[in-house]
Amino acid sequence: MKIEQLPGFEIYGRSAVDHEGATYCLARRATDSARYLIVMGDARTLAAFSGAPYRNALLCPLTSSNAAALRERLPWLNPTPLGLRTSAGFGDRLGVATPGHVLAAERYPAIAPIFAQQSVRENARTGRTPQQVMDDAMWGLFQMDWRAPWGADADHLKTPADADTFIDAGFTFFTIDPGDHVDNAAHTASPDVVSAKFAALPWDALDDTPEALCTRYCRQTFAVGEFTVGDFTLAFDQATLERAAAKYGRALAHTARMYRHIAARMGNRPFDLEVSVDETETPTSPEEHLFVAFELRRLGVQWVSLAPRFVGRFEKGVDYIGDIPTFTDAFARHAAVARTVGPYKLSLHSGSDKFSIYGIAARLTNGLVHLKTAGTSYLEALRTVAQVAPDFFREVCAFCIGRYETDRATYHVSAQPAKVPAPETLTDAELPGLLDQFDARQVLHVTFGSVLDTYRDQLMTLLDKHAAVYETVLDRHFQRHLASFASTD
Repeated sequence: MKIEQLPGFEIYGRSAVDHEGATYCLARRATDSARYLIVMGDARTLAAFSGAPYRNALLCPLTSSNAAALRERLPWLNPTPLGLRTSAGFGDRLGVATPGHVLAAERYPAIAPIFAQQSVRENARTGRTPQQVMDDAMWGLFQMDWRAPWGADADHLKTPADADTFIDAGFTFFTIDPGDHVDNAAHTASPDVVSAKFAALPWDALDDTPEALCTRYCRQTFAVGEFTVGDFTLAFDQATLERAAAKYGRALAHTARMYRHIAARMGNRPFDLEVSVDETETPTSPEEHLFVAFELRRLGVQWVSLAPRFVGRFEKGVDYIGDIPTFTDAFARHAAVARTVGPYKLSLHSGSDKFSIYGIAARLTNGLVHLKTAGTSYLEALRTVAQVAPDFFREVCAFCIGRYETDRATYHVSAQPAKVPAPETLTDAELPGLLDQFDARQVLHVTFGSVLDTYRDQLMTLLDKHAAVYETVLDRHFQRHLASFASTD
């Protein structure tokens, strides 16, 4: 009996694979719609998996141990470092978006995808673990027979303990977030206050002295090559240097500690590193960017991408807010610094739905760019719900409006609930359009944790029942995200 003919099960056709004498596939049982890994092979193969015999196969639940056993046998289901390739991260707060992500990613093979991506904060709010994030992505990739390289991003790591659970789960990309150690007050403090902050930096942790730092930067001119508008120079006087060091010095020391911890834990396993200073109150100037990059390199940190705090507002789930020419000019200088000191990629955090600047970022970096998305896949899940269960969507929307003022506390958002069109006044056909309205989109975005606490089972049941609709919605949505970056191929 062939595996695709197994009675009582619907086989996900793309998942069926013969490899080294064994056959594997993902299947849904007709009686209860539960999903299983089905394995056919010799006794040694079957012994590696836990499950129940069924006809001439082994019926295996989608457990973490079975996921690990499958990764050992199908090596393309393991994430790998992606290096300097143009890349995009697909955050998936619900653990069911990967098939839709794959549909979009298949259309742009030059863009390296990161299919497992979650932050510590998101895991806390969704009740998921790094291992669950990894396994959920892997089952989706297995379902879709994805065999190209892919990455797994442990996002916004703040402590060594944060990193450890992701390392144990097999992640290959680590985003260090030293934002808590950035001194935002130094950006506008008086010169005397800045000098005091500078003197109080943890010089031992930085393996440095104030005198040595000044020798490297003060009265020095740094030539920066920019392939779009020509070369320019950056220079530091004492005041500029002290302000940059006071603002970022402690963050640099923390980043170095985090990097060394991750490198020691990873041993001989290769990995990619990203440094993120985007969740800070003040923009990163080109001089500050240059200073951060040079000092990271001096401290022995090796990274593939860096996320400065760009000018303008990168709010959750909506397009870029700010003056496009100003952004373009500033971003060109950041791209020049990254190419000159690196090369390394510039990373767009809170990058979901920033359609007005994607082409600019792709062009000015010549493809040395990483796009990071997260909540937009959750929002498209709600769009799916609006299409297939309008009354339930109305209930969720009203709940989110009530939760917004509380849940927005840790986000940079500016939505006004009063501007959200009342869902009860909209027809069923008009409801999906709420996901295109600025205020509604942000209200729905930042309340995801509360929604999952209250409506998780109903939401997940609907998405499972209408998986094909969700995949189509995601495919269309992410094609819009990826198209501008593919144009640099």
